[in-house]
Amino acid sequence: MASMLHEGLLLLFRNRPTLAPELLQDALGLTLPAWSEARVESAELTEVVPTEYRADLVVLLLEGQPVFAIVVEVQLARDEDKRKTWPLYLTSLRSRVGCPTALLVLAPDVAVARWCAQPIELGHPGFMLQPLVAGPGAIPVITDEQAARRDPELAVLSAMAHGQEEVGQAIAQSVMGAVAGLEAERVRLYVDLALSSLSEAARNALEALMQRGTYEYQSNFARKYVAQGRQEGLQEGLQEGLQKGRQEGRQEGRQEGELSALLEVLDARGLEVDATARQRILACSDLAQLKVWLRRAVTVESVHELFESAPAPAARKAGKPSRRGTKASKSRSKR
Repeated sequence: MASMLHEGLLLLFRNRPTLAPELLQDALGLTLPAWSEARVESAELTEVVPTEYRADLVVLLLEGQPVFAIVVEVQLARDEDKRKTWPLYLTSLRSRVGCPTALLVLAPDVAVARWCAQPIELGHPGFMLQPLVAGPGAIPVITDEQAARRDPELAVLSAMAHGQEEVGQAIAQSVMGAVAGLEAERVRLYVDLALSSLSEAARNALEALMQRGTYEYQSNFARKYVAQGRQEGLQEGLQEGLQKGRQEGRQEGRQEGELSALLEVLDARGLEVDATARQRILACSDLAQLKVWLRRAVTVESVHELFESAPAPAARKAGKPSRRGTKASKSRSKR
């Protein structure tokens, strides 16, 4: 299931399609052909085959006609299956739009970004895909409000990439200053994304400056994912509770079975179970102890003997001989 972070990153590129080529040129140093328009295209990359393939986002650059296409992928964790499909995304898109294509991977985590950047060998000589990865190191730190105003989506992306660092609060403050003048829902969304990316300490400090107390998500987008997270948490809690209940139920079932068997054996042997002994047996919740008592119930001469501690082997040898030994001695004396 898509996360708020995953979908939030993609929304930045949908709202500002020029963000993708800007990152490729400015952050990753890729030379692009001249273009005058950038637009979001269908991410459906299915060929006439049984399997459906869909990239996260496709941005098409045009100069009257398509001149370059960018597959945008958000990668929050390692996933070997994605590295298998990335080459397919590029070749399928190139076939569809008839122009060069590139893969831009957004990876907010440093370790995941390193993993994404590994070349993908396709086997054919010289046919190797080198993903272009925008990790935290490639995304600029934007703390200047004027710079944030020029490119608010990049400022939000900066907050999402560096929000856990010491500069996180300053970046989020630049976002809040930059969104003035945007439509209301975008303002709420961008502030939500920036604040949700901060460390707890930075968020608390910023909330204090805002004099808002505990921050409540304002955008419908963020509310959806917060509610989804709470629902998933509730479901997980219920599942854990049910699992625990099943385990406890099985334990109680085994315990009741041992209690019932113990009392039936004592009754079958005609051994009197007084109120004190019955209460002690019924109060026992130790399954191992009930098993010990059940084994003893087959041979004891009284219920009182059931509760006695078993003598150590050495004590049996030094004490009263067993019945078997006594019989053997009498047999020898008769001879």
